Parts: sequence; structure tokens; C-alpha cells
Amino acid sequence: MFSATLLDHFQSPRNAGELPNPTARIEVTNPVCGDLLQLSVLLEHTRIAAVRFLCRGCTTAIACASLLTEQLRGRTLLECGLVTPKSLSEALGGLPAATFHGAQLASDALKTLLRKLNVTSG
Repeated sequence: MFSATLLDHFQSPRNAGELPNPTARIEVTNPVCGDLLQLSVLLEHTRIAAVRFLCRGCTTAIACASLLTEQLRGRTLLECGLVTPKSLSEALGGLPAATFHGAQLASDALKTLLRKLNVTSG
């Protein structure tokens, strides 16, 4: 049911944990399933120099959060706006409809973060 890439991100999540002194920290939840994702970033100019996450949720939510942090590090804030639930799902080998909410949660966290940093994405 899950791809090898998704299972790898779940079993060995990248960038998990607290980020000391972040530029911004946000938290989003999925009220239906109860998944919770906290995302923290440290900016250097307009690039993400460091990013960490804490997630309490299902396999897919944790894997999507891990992948998201890998995709954000080193990118400009405007480039970050290009990450979508669909692009996260595709990068993890395609998520079944029943677990797509993990990609949506990660995307919601990113949108909330960008709004907090006053970045308008397309």
C-alpha cells in the first residue's frame, strides 16, 4: 500500500525535532483525524537555512512532513510556494485517497507558514 520512499520517510524522518530560535513556527491540525503538525524555519535573507518539524499523526502525515522539510531547505520563500499536496504525493510514489490528507496537512502547514512570513504564493 505504501511506497518504499514513503516508508523510508516514516521510519527515518528527516529534520524531526525542535528548532531553537526559529524565525517562524506554526502549528496546524486536521480536525477530522486529529493529526497535528508543527513546522519551524530559520531564514537567512529570503532562503530557508534550517527547517524542523514535530508531528503527531499517521504514517502518511509523518512521511509528508519529513519530505516537506527536505523540499524546503535551501529554497527561497517564493520557491516554497510551488510545493503542493499533489507534488508531495507524487514524490512519495502517489498516495491513496484515504491517506492523501497527510499531504494536505503538510501543504496547509506550508501555506500557514508563508502567510505568517507575509509571503503571497500563486
